[in-house]
Amino acid sequence: MSKEMDIGLVGLAVMGENLVLNMESKGFSVAVFNRTVSKVDDFVNGRGKGKNIVGCQSVEELCNSLKRPRKIMIMVKAGKPVDAFIEQVLPYLEPGDILIDGGNSHFPDSIRRTQYLEEKGLRFIGTGVSGGEEGALKGPSIMPGGSPDAWEHVKPIFQGIAAHTADGEPCCDWVGEGGAGHFVKMVHNGIEYGDMQLICEVYQLMKDGLGMSNEEMCQVFDEWNKGELDSYLIEITRDILGYKDEDGNYVVDLILDTAGQKGTGKWTGIEALSLGQPLTLIGEAVFARCLSALKEERVAASKVLEGRVKAFDGDKKAFLDDMRQALYASKIVSYAQGYQLMREAAKEYGWHLNYGGIALMWRGGCIIRSVFLGKIRDAFEKNPDLTNLLLDPFFKDAVVNGQAAWRRVVGQAMSMGVPVPAMSSALAYFDGYRTERLPANLLQAQRDYFGAHTYERIDKPRGEFFHTNWTGRGGQTSASTYTA
Repeated sequence: MSKEMDIGLVGLAVMGENLVLNMESKGFSVAVFNRTVSKVDDFVNGRGKGKNIVGCQSVEELCNSLKRPRKIMIMVKAGKPVDAFIEQVLPYLEPGDILIDGGNSHFPDSIRRTQYLEEKGLRFIGTGVSGGEEGALKGPSIMPGGSPDAWEHVKPIFQGIAAHTADGEPCCDWVGEGGAGHFVKMVHNGIEYGDMQLICEVYQLMKDGLGMSNEEMCQVFDEWNKGELDSYLIEITRDILGYKDEDGNYVVDLILDTAGQKGTGKWTGIEALSLGQPLTLIGEAVFARCLSALKEERVAASKVLEGRVKAFDGDKKAFLDDMRQALYASKIVSYAQGYQLMREAAKEYGWHLNYGGIALMWRGGCIIRSVFLGKIRDAFEKNPDLTNLLLDPFFKDAVVNGQAAWRRVVGQAMSMGVPVPAMSSALAYFDGYRTERLPANLLQAQRDYFGAHTYERIDKPRGEFFHTNWTGRGGQTSASTYTA
């Protein structure tokens, strides 16, 4: 092969194919390989025909076809297949070459792979890629992390193929060391779970609580998409509610109500628990999917369990506006929690995350893209040390001004028997976060009573621990002190 190619890509499923076509359309030459080699021929002679793309029949041929340092993007199923390919390609690489994992890998795997490959003189990038099939083809959000000195070599390609904001800024920048890229993508997906669940709760309130038709709901979401809720997920919800099949049936009404999940939302919740962060809204969004999967149990329970359901008898138009405000306030909480988790992870893993830059990366191409994200970037540009988005003046005003509507919606949902787990947990978080004194003093007394776990006192310095012999029979021996 006389010409050396700019980058190689392994894994010609839909995302892989579309990324290759995107790269080629931006002026980059691409060598491709797939474990099932027939897919290489099909692609090169099909969608890739006549383009600056070459098909390779072996890993060795792929490596020999690339400019130095070699850049190989791996788009295979997360987990063992990524490790298997890394081992397969290692014999053909040279010091300084770069392997890029663009799948939905768990961030600890990216931490491990970065260290493993750097010890061999190679470089590794674990990058989140969001935007689905269309984003991969036309411009995704790309979140790379790993070996910092690899960034300069892939930056022109990644920023070239990424989505761009209206101001022309690429929705891609370096995230941080080790597994930072895949961690940020994981949090992105967790927020995506939250956004989708909030929209579904509003949909159920409209449908079951207000008795609205699909056409009416479609119009409401269309209107909401013109204001502060303007986003990809609101937009596609509008389109879904208005879509009919060839027989004139609304497709959304024919879909079984059991939600699937690939695990990234669950990973986000698990990491939040590990780091002691109150990621309540996203946790509820994950559990809502789990509850939806119990379809047969729910059908049986619906015939046995009766709820005191009160029909809506208020001003429908006013309540719809309340729902808009409640959805917006809850969405702010979801992002506030996600950013709290990222800040704690940065401390735990020694990452240097650019929080405003992350918001910019999410402005276009990805599933959670929205106008709202520009305000997050502004917040961190004004105050890089911002501890919680709720404390930024813009978001503080938005949530405080919307809380009356938020409370009305949650209260009305409870009265009507319509579940709103994500929205109500968001409100509970807001109320907890703004409360100077929570009832954890009683909780600590309980722990000390039954387990001598000790407590701190408000009239003594932090870090001093005390134990009370509550029954007169326990003695003065206490357990180890706790970590708050």
